[in-house]
Amino acid sequence: MTKQSETRDLVLDLVERLDVGEAIPSERQLSADLGVSRLTVRAALDDLAREGYLVRRRGAGTFVSEPKIAQELTMTSFTDDMRSRGLRPASETLELRVSPAGARLGRLLRVSPSEPVLIASRLRLADGESMAIETVHIRASRVPGLTARDLEQHSFYELLDERYGIEIVGGEQTIEPTVTDEDESEALGVPLHSPAFRFERLTHSQAGEIVEFVESIYRGDRYRLVTALNRPRERQRARNARAISHDGYH
Repeated sequence: MTKQSETRDLVLDLVERLDVGEAIPSERQLSADLGVSRLTVRAALDDLAREGYLVRRRGAGTFVSEPKIAQELTMTSFTDDMRSRGLRPASETLELRVSPAGARLGRLLRVSPSEPVLIASRLRLADGESMAIETVHIRASRVPGLTARDLEQHSFYELLDERYGIEIVGGEQTIEPTVTDEDESEALGVPLHSPAFRFERLTHSQAGEIVEFVESIYRGDRYRLVTALNRPRERQRARNARAISHDGYH
């Protein structure tokens, strides 16, 4: 184990004993307490800040941050997800416009490139803290009269179901690590090139029609991804069969 990783683990032990929002000792104090250089301490704190355990406030110090939200890879809306955690969801509409689909969106939504598509970009918040930027692309004819106020006061999936009679039943989602660009950093209130997750999702209705294409940027310092793992039953059965066959020779 390197000196930096050892120092990181020692500082993490300290962090886990402190309350959210509590300040940690200064770099100088940690350097003296742990018997390592301030450069090593600073590098360890940088690691913990990138991982979301600490937040630095210029001129104030370094503080224990809120724990990351465990994002399960299931089909749920941001609003329902936050409510289930006891958090207050909110949205701020950053952009709402209609434009021709173009080649890429036309291909994804399976419509003509000239088809009018509504593009709605929202800042998603939980208890007043920015969490993600979500941009929905949907055929404008599916959601006539949709306003920015609608998107700020209701779950989009609830609007689709209750107002427009569209029930989303499934979809496909891809996730990749990324960093925030200037616009994303400004909207989320994080430093430029902060770690983030990029989600892309295509959803479909009960009839199998493509409903929407969604692009989302989630803060990497506030989220960790969680998924359940299950061994395919066919492989397990084959393994059990081999075990029975092997036992038969004894």
